[in-house]
Amino acid sequence: MMLLCCGATLAQDTSGASAGRLIRQALAEDYQPASQLPVGPSAYPYGINPLTGLPYPDDAARERRNLIVKVSNWPPEVRPQHGINQADIVFEYEAEGGVTRFAALYRSNAPAKVGSIRSARLLDIELLTMYAALLAYSGTSGPLKSIYETAPFRPALLSPSLNDNCETAGFCRDETLWDRSYEHTLFGDTQMMWQRADLRNANIGYRAVGFAFSLDAPAGGTAVLDVYTNWYNRTDVRWQYDDVHERYLRYADGSAHLDAADGSQLAADNLIFLQVPHNRRPDLFQPGSIDESYEVALWGRGPAYVLRDGRRIAGSWHRPEQHRGAALQLTYADGAPITLKPGRSWVTIMRGLDSVVFSEQRAELGAAAFNASDAQG
Repeated sequence: MMLLCCGATLAQDTSGASAGRLIRQALAEDYQPASQLPVGPSAYPYGINPLTGLPYPDDAARERRNLIVKVSNWPPEVRPQHGINQADIVFEYEAEGGVTRFAALYRSNAPAKVGSIRSARLLDIELLTMYAALLAYSGTSGPLKSIYETAPFRPALLSPSLNDNCETAGFCRDETLWDRSYEHTLFGDTQMMWQRADLRNANIGYRAVGFAFSLDAPAGGTAVLDVYTNWYNRTDVRWQYDDVHERYLRYADGSAHLDAADGSQLAADNLIFLQVPHNRRPDLFQPGSIDESYEVALWGRGPAYVLRDGRRIAGSWHRPEQHRGAALQLTYADGAPITLKPGRSWVTIMRGLDSVVFSEQRAELGAAAFNASDAQG
């Protein structure tokens, strides 16, 4: 794979730490500080992906549209999922009752198998708007069906419930997973999804602005090497900072959380935790209904933590407008942007940040899994 940046071309070494050094060196020598152009939150050098702050790997990635795929994370039998480590950004949020779900956002990579794919929620409307994205999902609950199917963003939706099937859009059942419930056997081919959008003239390479990036870590912050969250005793998540590869590794229910595509451990360069109101919608869901999901009010502003390079920074998230392509901004109290490390980000949306436990010491865990950085660029 080749990295293109502002006229420069770099053959990417995928051997873990050396790949990271090559990327940082290329970026530093080419567009920063040479061009003196900002890397977000509203302007980016040509050829730079606003989702990652890194060069698009090829022209196809630059020209295609952001694609969000809804991926199951419950029950534990759905793990390991496929293709998560190929996402530029992953949003994790509560689907209902302490059960989390992923909204994996793809642009740089086009994995042939992502999933298992599950249903959409109210929050996904905000995400597809923020990132001017296509949305791939299995279906919706009854109360949300008409909202999705009659909305102005209808051409951006990809789903078997909308007659997008295995042959035409890459939504296929994996019949080898006989030990799983049927609803956890649907997977998707992102390349076919983009081809399906091409036929609708919907595969337009919109930009989504909001994140700012810098090779240099911000001054200050607090040393944090271990982050723990417990979702109402349904599942727990731990992230630990890997000093060698300079990124965070994910554990679920005490074990390394792997990607079934290559056996690598889920990893991120940035961890972002957002405190967001979760509102009930009695106009859509009757009290006690089994399909009730919350309105996650991801607009306005609220508290946030950003973790990069083994340190935690306190700040705020801000979504200034609810129009297409205006994504989240992360700022200090004075409004200055918090800069992320160029790379992949994992965004966790919580009811309250007081439920996240940060520690300067790593908790003792079992044998380390194969490190994701050894298999990725």
